[in-house]
Parts: sequence; structure tokens; C-alpha cells
Amino acid sequence: MTIDIKIEKTTSPKAKPATEGLVFGSKFTDHMFILDYDHGQGWHDPRIVPYQNISMDPAAKVFHYGQTIFEGLKAYLTEDGRILMFRPTKNIERLNLSNERLSIPEIDPELALEALRQLVLIDKEWIPEGEGTSLYIRPFVIATEAALGVAPSLQYKFMIILSPVAAYYAEGINPVKIYVESKYVRAVPGGVGMAKTAGNYAAGLKAQEGATELGYSQVLWLDGVHRKYIEEVGSMNVFFKIDGTVVTPALNGSILHGITRDSIIQLLKHWDIPVEERQLSIDELEEAARSGKLEEAFGTGTAAVISPIGELNWQGEKLIINEGKTGELSAKLYETLTGIQKGAVEDPFSWALEVK
Repeated sequence: MTIDIKIEKTTSPKAKPATEGLVFGSKFTDHMFILDYDHGQGWHDPRIVPYQNISMDPAAKVFHYGQTIFEGLKAYLTEDGRILMFRPTKNIERLNLSNERLSIPEIDPELALEALRQLVLIDKEWIPEGEGTSLYIRPFVIATEAALGVAPSLQYKFMIILSPVAAYYAEGINPVKIYVESKYVRAVPGGVGMAKTAGNYAAGLKAQEGATELGYSQVLWLDGVHRKYIEEVGSMNVFFKIDGTVVTPALNGSILHGITRDSIIQLLKHWDIPVEERQLSIDELEEAARSGKLEEAFGTGTAAVISPIGELNWQGEKLIINEGKTGELSAKLYETLTGIQKGAVEDPFSWALEVK
């Protein structure tokens, strides 16, 4: 199919930030992508325009009923000057899964991929070159129909913005400390926990505030029904190496289908390391920590890639993992995955897509 995207380049390019001191998601590039939807017309008018504010009616449904979804992926600059995106088709696939759950019309995957490609190429000079840096890509959809009444919107905007970033956590590849939440609930099967929608993250803010006050980087959520089974961290899926086997919570409808999670599972199987996707209780994890069988723990996600976990706080008790140090497997996974993303190591899965 022929995809025609109108392009309006900025006449006032912004100064690009220095790589040193980059704060995640605080600076944005010169351009953005916009696609409109109107009931009866479908998605139309794809365009790349200068990065700008958007004007919306105060009655727009996104403000009142939270009908919105988003994605997150990255573009990387290789040592030989090529630009790579990591598994972008999986992000587009998940974007449409979120759209379906939030009653938002499906976006053509080919159009979405072409929009990503052209936008990254236009702002390619914004891709930072330092260790652990990348160009973060944020596609999102908002409901824009000006109408009060609980029903799916008849109008939407699909937009993509770009941001040069460094590591998501200040700790980088050094272990983070995680607080296990026992009071609040984020999601349950049948809800919207498997969708990347704003409400999931808003529901976690109160618990995150409490964890931050205690000196913890993130919250580890338990299931919303039994309050005992491990689910995910606010911004990451989680893995635990227990007595030689890597265990991660099975996708159950309230856990995000992480693309980095899927990549890690494939890498572990490729290396013939035992990996299980199953139900894992906090009691089992606590017992594994007490007996010395809990060898490593780490989170996975687009923003952090791999983030080793050195401590879990469960009901006031600190469970120290691997003496609070980065484990051998966590380091190997990080080096391999970031190497694939940067085009520095072999990519046996053809995950990296060159942008040209």
C-alpha cells in the first residue's frame, strides 16, 4: 500500500540537550506525528508537524472518562551510524490490543510503522550517542470528542512524540530497591491491567508515593484478588532466579504483555536456561530468600531494559537478594539485549529493525 504522510518541518529548531545530565522524558524533539479519527471517516490526515501544543475542548472525553492508551519503544544509534528500532511491530501489535480493550478503533499497523520510521528519520540528529542512551518513542491515542456521557468517543487523535533519554533509574544497571505493596490494588483479571492505559499508572501513584518516602525506587504489586501472588512492578515485569530456574509471573489478564519480558524469555530459552511462566506467591518468594534459593531478581521494560533488584521490602522486612549486588545472569541479559539493540552483538532473532 502507498502511505502518504504530509510533512511540515520546523522553522525554529530547538537546541539539542547535552548527553550528560539527560533526565528521562524531560526534553522533546522538533517534530511530532498526528493522525485524526472521525466516526464515519476513519483514521485520516497523517502528518508530521513541528512539536507543538494541542488545543482541545474542555469536554473532550479523555479528560472525563480516561479513554486513552500509549506505547513506549526506542531508537538507537549504532557505532557505524545506523539507526535501529527494537521490535517496533510488537509495540504496534500491543498498541492495538490496548485500543481494542479501551474501545478505540484499530490503527493500521503499516501506517503506524511508517509514521515511526519517518518521524525518527526527520529527528535522527536527536538520537544521543552516550552509553545507555537512546531516543525514546511515545505513541499515544486520546479521545477528543466534546461530549459528556459514558460512551466510546467518536473522535480521536493518534500522536507520536520523541525524547532523547538516558537511564530510567538513577541506579542504572546497579540494583534497585523495591517495596512490595500490600494495601493498594492496581488491577485484576478482566480489568484493564493488560492494557497500557493511563488509569493503570494513576492507580499506582499513591503506593509509589509511600514507597518513595521509604527510599524505594518502585512498587511490586500483588494480585488484586488473593493479595498474595506476584504480578509486576509499576514500570516493569519481574523475574526471579530460584534454585537455578528463572520464574516470572504468567500473563493472567492483569499483567502487561511486556515486549522486553518476551525477549528475555526467548533469550533464556536460547541459552538453555530453565524458565517458567507461572503463579508465584510472595510466601514462596520469601521462603526462597530465607533459604538462600533466591539467587537473583530483576525487572524488565522498555524504559529500564534490565534493572537488577537488590532488595525487597515485604511488610517491613528487608529481603536482600544476592547481597544487594547485580547478578551474573542479570548482567549477561543486560549486555546481550542492549548489544542487540545497539547493533553491537549478534541478533539471532532479527529483532532490530534498521530505520532508513
